[in-house]
Amino acid sequence: MAKKMWGGRFKEEIDPDFWQFSGSLDCDKVLLEYDIKGSIAHVKMLSKCNIIPKKEAASIEKALSAMLKDYQQGKLKIDPNAEDVHTAVLIALSKRIGKQADYLHTARSRNDLVVLDLKMYCKDNLKSIIVLLTKLQVALAGFAKKYIDVVMPGYTHTQHAVPILVSHQILAYVNMLDRDKQRLESAYERVDEMPLGSCAMAGTGLAIDREYVAKLLGFSKVSANSIDAVASRDFVIEILSTLSILAMHMSRICQDLIFYSCSDLGFLDIAENYCTGSSIMPQKKNPDSLELIRATAAKIYADLISVLVMMKGLPISYNRDMQFDKKPLFNSIKDTSYCLKILAGIFKTIKVNREKIESALASDDTIYAVDIADYLVRKGIPFHQAHNLVGRIISYAENKKKKLSELSINELKKFTKIFAEDIFKVFNAKRSVMLKKSMGSTNPLLVRQQIAKWEKKLRA
Repeated sequence: MAKKMWGGRFKEEIDPDFWQFSGSLDCDKVLLEYDIKGSIAHVKMLSKCNIIPKKEAASIEKALSAMLKDYQQGKLKIDPNAEDVHTAVLIALSKRIGKQADYLHTARSRNDLVVLDLKMYCKDNLKSIIVLLTKLQVALAGFAKKYIDVVMPGYTHTQHAVPILVSHQILAYVNMLDRDKQRLESAYERVDEMPLGSCAMAGTGLAIDREYVAKLLGFSKVSANSIDAVASRDFVIEILSTLSILAMHMSRICQDLIFYSCSDLGFLDIAENYCTGSSIMPQKKNPDSLELIRATAAKIYADLISVLVMMKGLPISYNRDMQFDKKPLFNSIKDTSYCLKILAGIFKTIKVNREKIESALASDDTIYAVDIADYLVRKGIPFHQAHNLVGRIISYAENKKKKLSELSINELKKFTKIFAEDIFKVFNAKRSVMLKKSMGSTNPLLVRQQIAKWEKKLRA
């Protein structure tokens, strides 16, 4: 059994099964680099404040810096039986410099140390996810620009609705993801608070300099309440919540791509790099990457719920239950990062099948029903009446087994004399999108402006 950071008051050895059950090194070794960096800043502060001898402080700092270098080069060896990452660092330090290592834990507790490590980890990974999210937005904007001239059937309730630009729908994704980015940036502000010095819960009686440690570690502020600093995990919950919303958005994007690329529609062709085959059906090219991203949203939701439920009944201040906040966080960050990378790759390689889209538009001209209603409105008919008229015309055409565009002008005039020959201009997808005037609509001129705006913003 490895050396412990506690145990002076214990006479009996801990039960080996409990020791195995309670250990967290397999999970929290992810934080090793942050634990070493935090310890270097801490010992610098202890020396500066004359809390520990400067000679010993210098020895500790030198050894920790060497450990950090070894870690970054993949050469650092730690005791696999250590209780947690903090103990592992202390054991490794003790092997290098002996009893001088005992000074390191002055004016800190594992309670505030674990929050420090976790916040440093979160800051780095939030930045990384924001970068990956931006790369996905860049890929989407590039796709939108490439296919700016393509008009497709828009869908509501998975039924034909109105003609829209493919690019317009892609920009909807860019907007959704930008709100995710804003939420991540906002979460970062609350993570950027240095907890070290809170100790177990009440702070310390030693004259430490918390602001100095915050400056060394790149935190913009220090925590205001020592109990709150060690007892709260809302920063973890907020990140998981934000990642859950992002995962939901990615899942919906994937569902759209699966729908549009299915055999019956074939609007999109997913590159083979992101597909797999069937073990029995040789012809299959399955969009498994999209399905797995869609399923990953459920995993991230579960991670969020697990931490919420774990925290909901805990008394203030620190409780060991909080050990179980890390695995859900680490898993969600890893899963989100993979999904963002894969989805960006998909949009860089995906192809649009113009012929299939044009065929779908030609097969169902009820997609122009709103355009016919707008035509009547421009002729002076109130919209509700126009809506009713167009519905009756569609019913009439169905009974006659005709498309709307196949009805004669005389047939149309039976519903209202307002119809003229110019009504047949309505049955044109590109004209339909061009007629849209409202800000934020699918009008090609407005969509081009939006693409240019996003390109400028994303470059910045």
